[in-house]
Amino acid sequence: MTGPAAPSRRRLLVVSPCRDEAAHCERTLLSVASQSVRPDLWVIVDDGSTDDTPSLLAEFAREHDFVQVVRRENRGRRSVGPGVVDAFYAGLAHADIEAFEFVCKLDLDLDLPPTYFEQLLSKFDADPRLGSCSGKPYYRDRSGTVHDEWCSDEIVVGMTKLYRTQCFREIGGFVREVMWDGIDSHRSRMLGWRATSFPDAGMRFEHLRPMGSSQHGVLTGRRRHGFGQYYMGTSLPFLLASAAVRVAQPPYVVGSLAMVWGYLWSWLRRLPQHQDPAFHAFLRRYQRGTLVRGKKATLRALDAESEALWRHRHGAPR
Repeated sequence: MTGPAAPSRRRLLVVSPCRDEAAHCERTLLSVASQSVRPDLWVIVDDGSTDDTPSLLAEFAREHDFVQVVRRENRGRRSVGPGVVDAFYAGLAHADIEAFEFVCKLDLDLDLPPTYFEQLLSKFDADPRLGSCSGKPYYRDRSGTVHDEWCSDEIVVGMTKLYRTQCFREIGGFVREVMWDGIDSHRSRMLGWRATSFPDAGMRFEHLRPMGSSQHGVLTGRRRHGFGQYYMGTSLPFLLASAAVRVAQPPYVVGSLAMVWGYLWSWLRRLPQHQDPAFHAFLRRYQRGTLVRGKKATLRALDAESEALWRHRHGAPR
């Protein structure tokens, strides 16, 4: 079964790391197959699944010639962060990224609206400085009630990151640690690119497994997020302010406390951090500005400053 492919002038590569996604992946597979603009190549990496995921992927690949499934050996556990990035790069090794103008990391626990890729690609067409973007996620609780997942505009959500390939190359791709999906967006802005998530209705998608829920529970996910903030280089005042903002989000106060504990536990043990002094300086400057002037004003100022950098790097006229 085939359908319309993306125009050749903006070829799209999608790479999907997954493990034990039999409960969710069929909805993702069908939503991508039904896109108004489909990937030219979709590499799905089965990272050692022990459920029915391999058979579901094999059947889907037989029916869709733009899909390639890569099987990795079972390492015995799900590994969030470095494991996901390792699986992503295992898939990327099966494609010539230079043949694609856009590359997307896409999880297999999502239900995308039918014009998702088409609308995101139109954003790239309208803004040459747009380096990375996504829509915004929502989820349903056990009663079926819809809730928006927390996602401010400067965040490109980790479960679906669509990159201009040129930007992806310039930032050095993803780091192999928990906060890979925060470092990449900040580094994009540091180099003059824009990175954002769009609130447009046609780009809202359902996350079938709430962000940060973790295979071991929500509190484990929040504690892991605290470590990730430490690893990225976030300042303690900014971390505390971020935790305070999240007090009103499930699991409410205990979730924020778990995030703070994950950060402090990592700091007390002097765990390794992302080693990039220029990145740390940029991040701390952004965080200080956010605390003093607010996020929107800080982002506007940084964007205006970085425009000249971007134009110089890319030889673009004023």
